[in-house]
Amino acid sequence: MRRVTCSMNVSLDGYIAGPDGGFNWTAPDDEVFRSHIDEIRQVGVYLLGRRLYETMLYWETAEQDPSLDDARREWAALWNALPKVVFSTTLSEVRGGARLASGGLAEEIERLLAEPGETAIAVGGATLAAEAAALGRIDEYRVRVYPVLVGGGIPFFPRDERRVDLELVETRTFDSGVVFLRHRVARP
Repeated sequence: MRRVTCSMNVSLDGYIAGPDGGFNWTAPDDEVFRSHIDEIRQVGVYLLGRRLYETMLYWETAEQDPSLDDARREWAALWNALPKVVFSTTLSEVRGGARLASGGLAEEIERLLAEPGETAIAVGGATLAAEAAALGRIDEYRVRVYPVLVGGGIPFFPRDERRVDLELVETRTFDSGVVFLRHRVARP
């Protein structure tokens, strides 16, 4: 059965972007980058908001960069082959393997869950992930906690005063001090 996952990088104080909107502190070393590659291999479709879509456009042509190392070429190939659904009220078109969502997030998730397969439906982007969480549609959280305090910015978890019980599924500590946490939502 397919599951909906949310994977993000977060500071130790709980932010995915700092007060200035920057997230340069999340630049992964080779070991952490390899974990991103392993994770994307498990994804069958990626749902993303406009800002994340625009950030990830870099990978559309990254393979042409002769200075790109083998791991980043591998990521680019995997990312570009992955079907993507972009949720935006301002974009009229998207490129590559992406399409604009024609309906709401809940309807898109329901449609994708009804399709056969075992691969994950990944949700990315702060606003879209918060909407999926509010709908109770996220089955699993995958968080890479970076050893930095940014002091404010965009929080990973919106303050919606809704309790969600989680089960720890996996942990991993990288040499860089980044800690990976994978939690499954405990369903009654």
